Amino acid sequence: PVTLFTSACELTSVMVDYDVVDIDDVAVTDLSGVDSVPPDLNIKPVGDVLGLSDMRCTVWYFEPGEEIQYHANAHQEAMYFIFEGEFSLKLGESGDEEYLDASAGSFWVAKPKIGHGHRYIGEEQGVVLSFGAPSVADPGLDPHSLADE
Repeated sequence: PVTLFTSACELTSVMVDYDVVDIDDVAVTDLSGVDSVPPDLNIKPVGDVLGLSDMRCTVWYFEPGEEIQYHANAHQEAMYFIFEGEFSLKLGESGDEEYLDASAGSFWVAKPKIGHGHRYIGEEQGVVLSFGAPSVADPGLDPHSLADE
């Protein structure tokens, strides 16, 4: 417990839940062995290691030409950060997509039911950090089917 002082000078105890992990200590998961989860990329499930329950946090590793296909999440907001490499992004509602190039240091987001995907266009390994909230089973939707809703 951590002891805090309130403005009335009362003592208050608060439990603090936290953890620290070095990315080198997170084991790689090879998605090629998981039939229900395309594509066949390597990830480090940082959020699982840290015990996150309200959001997902994953480091994705891309070789040239690998991609996350254009999809939408039913419930999750998704945020991405490029650590290494160059990516071609496809973002937006079906029929109104934009194609943008992004490189190391770039962020992008997609709200629920908004299409998003990215292809690695660099020559060396690309690395992307992703966050998704809430942490729910959200296998992805076809953005083209959402245009009729």
